[in-house]
Amino acid sequence: MPKWTHLGLVAFLLLSAATAGAADIDWWENAALYQIYPRSFQDSDGDGIGDLKGITSRLGYLKEIGITATWLSPIFTSPMSDFGYDISNFYDIDPIFGTLSDFDALIVEAKSLGVKIILDFVPNHSSDENEWFEKSVNREEGYDDFYVWDDGKLNEVTGEREAPSNWISVFGGPMWTWNEKRQQYFLHQFQVKQPDLNFTNPMVREHMLDVLKFWLDRGVDGFRIDAVPHIYEKREANGSYPDEPISGWSNNPEAYDYHDHIYTKDQPATVDLMYEWRAYLDAYQAENGGDSRVLLAEAYSSVETLSAYFGNSTNLGTQLPMNFQLMYLDGYSTARDVVGSIDYWMNTMWRDHQTANWVIGNHDTIRVADRMGAHKVDLLNVIVNALPGASVTYYGEEIGMSNVEIACTGDSCEDRDGERTPMQWTPGQNADFSSGETTWLPVNPDYVRYNVQTERGVARSSLNIFKRLQALKSSSAFLSFKEEGGFSYEAVTEQVLQIIRTNKISEEYRILVNMGNNMEILDGLDSKTYEYVLVTAYSPRYPGNTVNLKERIILMPYEAVVLRWHA
Repeated sequence: MPKWTHLGLVAFLLLSAATAGAADIDWWENAALYQIYPRSFQDSDGDGIGDLKGITSRLGYLKEIGITATWLSPIFTSPMSDFGYDISNFYDIDPIFGTLSDFDALIVEAKSLGVKIILDFVPNHSSDENEWFEKSVNREEGYDDFYVWDDGKLNEVTGEREAPSNWISVFGGPMWTWNEKRQQYFLHQFQVKQPDLNFTNPMVREHMLDVLKFWLDRGVDGFRIDAVPHIYEKREANGSYPDEPISGWSNNPEAYDYHDHIYTKDQPATVDLMYEWRAYLDAYQAENGGDSRVLLAEAYSSVETLSAYFGNSTNLGTQLPMNFQLMYLDGYSTARDVVGSIDYWMNTMWRDHQTANWVIGNHDTIRVADRMGAHKVDLLNVIVNALPGASVTYYGEEIGMSNVEIACTGDSCEDRDGERTPMQWTPGQNADFSSGETTWLPVNPDYVRYNVQTERGVARSSLNIFKRLQALKSSSAFLSFKEEGGFSYEAVTEQVLQIIRTNKISEEYRILVNMGNNMEILDGLDSKTYEYVLVTAYSPRYPGNTVNLKERIILMPYEAVVLRWHA
């Protein structure tokens, strides 16, 4: 068998992308997706905050590491009460990040590189500083019921006016707030400054379609829909809002978990709305051409509910209801735990729709290096890229970035800031994120070790392992995942996960991941001779070494390997 150099292997794998199976797969089905938190990716003007020009200057890096598409956390005009998830103008760029011209330049550069751009779409609510809300407060024609308003109810004992229901917001405290000027309560599933739009109003839905069209016309390739489960609430036929039952999960009546959210989450109308938006994007593609425009849904819901969001053969919803099952793993998780997390998705979503995606981090979740341990970062990257479907990588996970402990004073920071610190590019000042004296969040002190420039030069760095994984995703074996028998996975021991990808003719990969801290000895996995094509830092093997799996193979603690057989 030939001993491939790294460059020769990558070239071979990329060339094989044109082989069997590739023509039957839409781009998003096997995509390498990458989330950018714009404040923290690259600062172009020295103010310590990342911006669009900074992102544009780094798009070549995304191409280098094999990214298909990147989605940007909100960049729209906002008072930044919730760091951009409170939008005051859905049609413009916040000055912190730049201008519409800067965005257009980003799109041009992305298209020249073949990297798709996906925007965060936040339809559930706006900022209370949005002109729509101001018009609604003033009951202007057409905007009177643009948001969810209610008179409330009178307490039979005290005679005082009270909130319409006992609903508690996601951030804690009442979901209803009294507006003195309008003399009504308004609903906000999140912050008080984030009033919920009323999607039972056709005008609201038309406005949101217009927002989608505005950005599609500027060249975006799709949208990640924020907070999908919260878009609709239950309202009785008489106009009242029912109280939610106590869940038993919390003793704090002001906490979100105090109630079972049977009336404020995952309502049937939300599913219908996903179908409406998907139909709109499909119609846009039919009229304007180009590749499929994708919808990703952020929904921390059961897989059964996510299956409904995807749709069926008659009505299609979001192509990728985001799969967070692997984010629930921790440092003690075994290979059998990993298989359980995979099964929960595959037994519903793959069985019913043949679609999958795998997420291990985002801007609201502690980084893998802290959640599972720095020694397991590469293992998780191997798993999410070896499984069939799309992989979703949060910026910096490809180099093993970790959280930063940030001292909070008053409202100056929040719990989630630790995973939002600046991207680490070089061992230079501010990790080359910004030329300014300070950055909006501190750069992790370990940036001298964990950064793109340094890891480019280390053969088995997290970055280079990640890049090789993206090359593998273009091989014929990895593109055959919709064919029966094109893949399998199992825990061959309590701690060793095996994933097989094959085109069933001429090429097969076996991915072995040792999640444990002991050496594992495996006998009789197969009868063929395989070549090592990827090894992680804890492996004593080298690419080009061979092993006959009829004999034993030994895995070191926390070792992952990719083996290839070809006819």
